[in-house]
Amino acid sequence: MDFRFSEKEEAFRREVEDFIKKELPADWTEKNIYWPGGYGTLAEFEVVNPQIERFRRGLAEKGWLTISWPKEYGGAGRTNIEQAIFHERISYYRAPAGEVATEIGGPTIMLFGSEEMRREWLPRIAKGETRFWLAYSEPNAGSDLASLQTRAVDDGDDLIINGQKTWSTAAHVSHYAWMVVRTDPTAPPHKGITLLIVDNNSPGVTIRPLINICGFHSFNEVFFDNVRVPKKNIVGERNKGWYYLMVALDFERLVIPMGGFRRTFEEITQYAKETKHNGQPLSHEPLIRNKLAEIAIQIEVAYMFFWQTAWMLDKGLVPNIEASVLKLVTTELSQKLANAGMQVMGHYGQLERNSKWSPLRGRVSAGYLDCISALVGAGTSEIQRNIIAMRGLGLPRG
Repeated sequence: MDFRFSEKEEAFRREVEDFIKKELPADWTEKNIYWPGGYGTLAEFEVVNPQIERFRRGLAEKGWLTISWPKEYGGAGRTNIEQAIFHERISYYRAPAGEVATEIGGPTIMLFGSEEMRREWLPRIAKGETRFWLAYSEPNAGSDLASLQTRAVDDGDDLIINGQKTWSTAAHVSHYAWMVVRTDPTAPPHKGITLLIVDNNSPGVTIRPLINICGFHSFNEVFFDNVRVPKKNIVGERNKGWYYLMVALDFERLVIPMGGFRRTFEEITQYAKETKHNGQPLSHEPLIRNKLAEIAIQIEVAYMFFWQTAWMLDKGLVPNIEASVLKLVTTELSQKLANAGMQVMGHYGQLERNSKWSPLRGRVSAGYLDCISALVGAGTSEIQRNIIAMRGLGLPRG
């Protein structure tokens, strides 16, 4: 594996960076306190922001929301390495880009949806006209999604849905739910689940805000009371949703904000160089230097897994185990980076973003609270270790 960029890839990297610097407000990166890997500091999901919408439309016009999609479906037809380059640069500048429809829904529809479904949904997703939210988790079904209880029963050409979803990121600023429901309660848990698309504006859908520990409204709880959904919105075959869900989760685990880790680390390092303690910069203290060196090494390791996964996709390989390794390494890096930031900044690291004394606009304080979500979303660290052990190492269950 040679992860050096070709001339074409390097040119594309510069093009993406130039576009971001031109189209985003000059102070965007500094003001945005998003913590890499977390789910609770996604302030862009609080409201529909005209600046964000304009930026995303610009990305869509270039085909960058769907970089590795085939051109016939509205994509740019580029490689997965180029898509990884795009995500790395986007996350470095904390820029808003893709979401569930472009990163999870669209690729899954391409694999398993009917040709009719592809023609209906993929062009709209590629143009940035359609946003999805993940309707997976329920009050008693998170890591064990096979325990989900939201039901869908037949009624002519429709399904009638009843149930509840929670931790529903961006449901209030999206158009459709990318949703799993139980369609055969008599089947084994993994064999009676169906994946489908549900319009947020359907009668019977109620979205209630959940304000997270960081003070943002990014999550929601969503209720479905006799919600009618046309059967043509079923993705793939009925009762095979668990299989599609596992593939879709691999797509989710590949969308890693690698650039965000590097940017945040650079900011913490710069703070250590500029802030003095007992007349010396913090960066001169051996404990601080060792901690920052350790994080720097772990970021480089994570980058290697990141590029390896994109390389495998371009080679036609399925990075099932590698996706779990990448997810595990980077989300635990999110927590290690937050801990390091707190150790470097001491009591100042606890100050929130509304304090004029707070370093980095309170990003480390928010990140310290948010990094816990990184270890849970898209499959907990324990789940990832189980996948690596069983699928990668061939170890027996429990």
